[in-house]
Amino acid sequence: MNHQRTLLLSLRPRFATAILDGTKNIEIRRRPVNAAPGTQVILYASSPQMAVVGTARLGATTVCAPDDGWRRFHLQFGLNRDEYDTYLDGAATAHLLHLTTVNRLDEPLPLHHLREQAPFRPPQSFRYIAAGDPAGLRDLVST
Repeated sequence: MNHQRTLLLSLRPRFATAILDGTKNIEIRRRPVNAAPGTQVILYASSPQMAVVGTARLGATTVCAPDDGWRRFHLQFGLNRDEYDTYLDGAATAHLLHLTTVNRLDEPLPLHHLREQAPFRPPQSFRYIAAGDPAGLRDLVST
């Protein structure tokens, strides 16, 4: 594993698909993600898919007021204004993760397969890959 931390992002399957298809290149979060540009990102599609489906790189992070984020980037979100407003309801800032170098895995890595290798619990939002994570997940981290 390399010295730079690798981010594991949980996504709804429709958003994971949109990222892999190139129709969404900004992922929205309510809370800060402490990751530098160039950080490797592993994309996990949540239920009902429950599998690692791809990788990407963090190009940049924009932190801004929700209205400003919508005005500047809404065409890159893969969702409508009502969904955006509902997700960020009550948040003072939007944390916008600009994803680049997106790669779809040839075969998704299912949750049940990861759990056969080691104890593994996908994050609700995001976390960093740890040494105790399943080998199949750690193998996605470039050296």
